[in-house]
Amino acid sequence: METKELTQKELTQNEKVAQKIQLVKGEFTPSEASHIIMKLIDEKINFHKLQRLQIWEGDHKCKTDDIDGRIKGLEKEKEIAREFIKSTRGLGQNLKINGILEITVAK
Repeated sequence: METKELTQKELTQNEKVAQKIQLVKGEFTPSEASHIIMKLIDEKINFHKLQRLQIWEGDHKCKTDDIDGRIKGLEKEKEIAREFIKSTRGLGQNLKINGILEITVAK
């Protein structure tokens, strides 16, 4: 199967260039849901920490406020998810997760 790279001209002509990836979909026990969500958020936090380190290695005086803010935001979201899942444990019900990544070309 031959793949074709899209040129910038082709990308701008086609405004609907997008890809969706079904990352997670299903019903999970609270423990399973917690594990999945925590791991996903942890990976994103680690991505930003590595990004921050790479910037710092290039310039020890650099400002990383945006990245620091994103890390703090993700840590807050992680705590919100943890509390929500914790509140459902006594209900004896599973949780549904539907996680779709949507990738589009930035303009």
